[in-house]
Amino acid sequence: MRLRTKILVYIITLHAVLAGAAVVILLEQPMLLFVMELLFVLSVSISIRLVRALFVPIDLIQTGAELIAERDFTSRLVPVGQPEMDTLIDVYNRMIDRLREERLAAEEQFQLLQKIVDASPSGIILCDFDGKIESMNPTARRLFGSALPLPDIAPGESKLITHVGARRLRVSRAEFRDRGFAKSFYVVEEMTEELRLSEKAAYEKLIRMMSHEVNNSVGAVRSLLESSLRYAPQVGDADRDDFTSALTIASARIDALNRFMSAFADVVRIPPPRRAPARVADLVERVAALLKPELEQRGIRVELALADRRAFDIDASQIEQVVLNIFRNAIDAVGRDGSIRASLRDGELAIADSGPGIAEAIRDELFTPFFTTKRDGRGLGLTIVHDILANHGLAFALGNRPEGGAEFTITFGVR
Repeated sequence: MRLRTKILVYIITLHAVLAGAAVVILLEQPMLLFVMELLFVLSVSISIRLVRALFVPIDLIQTGAELIAERDFTSRLVPVGQPEMDTLIDVYNRMIDRLREERLAAEEQFQLLQKIVDASPSGIILCDFDGKIESMNPTARRLFGSALPLPDIAPGESKLITHVGARRLRVSRAEFRDRGFAKSFYVVEEMTEELRLSEKAAYEKLIRMMSHEVNNSVGAVRSLLESSLRYAPQVGDADRDDFTSALTIASARIDALNRFMSAFADVVRIPPPRRAPARVADLVERVAALLKPELEQRGIRVELALADRRAFDIDASQIEQVVLNIFRNAIDAVGRDGSIRASLRDGELAIADSGPGIAEAIRDELFTPFFTTKRDGRGLGLTIVHDILANHGLAFALGNRPEGGAEFTITFGVR
């Protein structure tokens, strides 16, 4: 039973007793009836005033509690004219003013933090209590959409991952407390261009050193070999052919070594693209025609679906080299008796093969200079492709198809 009900029951009971006593007095001493009625009216009046004086402050306190529960920090209580209660109301009003100011400051700080997160050049991903993605800032959505594989790393650690082709990302994880429970967030930084330039600077220096040393030796050795061949007539008939053959083979190997180093040097001599309108569909058709004899010999079928015949601002010779390298990788992946399909639609070129696809173990190494799975490969084909496309500012990706095989896609800007 509430306090208000208890007091009302007590007052009603008290006045019922007084009413009963008035009846008894009326029967025994009628002259005292007026005195009892006066006392009864006075008691009722005093009781009403006391109840109002008691419960008006209690109602105010209850109203204030309800406002706080509803997080309404804008309403203030009005003084009631009782010193004790007015003191309490003043404390309440000052507390509400402080809460309102703190909530406003918190909202402003949250808005500032949100704007900083939204403007951050790094991707920021917030997870829920179960570790699932709850929200991400615009940079994260632009970089990954909704298909970001978050690595399994401990709080405070970071990891370099490969995402969608050659994109290299550094993912860092941290934790914060939300209502007493731990939640994780990830900071993702785009490292593709930074790592590409760093790797390129490293292998450029290495190739220049190798070219310098090899060229110095090749020139001298070739001169000695040519000089030695002049002595062939002086060698006995029985040994002359072996002598000439040995020197000729050594000279040929020197030439091969020189060509080998020149191929390495070509990687660091890729010029900036000289853009001009060109039809990518025509480039693909030329490459397919160039490789037709080899494709027929291997029994590889080629399907061209080049619906987009528009011209794009590209360096035609460099993009043709890119297409040629992709086709050769597709041929090596298929081997024999397979298929390659090249399609161009809405500015996107896709070259897919029916090979075994890309093994998960080498996915992160595909565009690393000098990395190769071929016995006689140099590991520079995809590096050249990557540098040319990066210089053009074209988006590209290399991955496996759900139905099997690998697919290389390049997105061209519309002229």
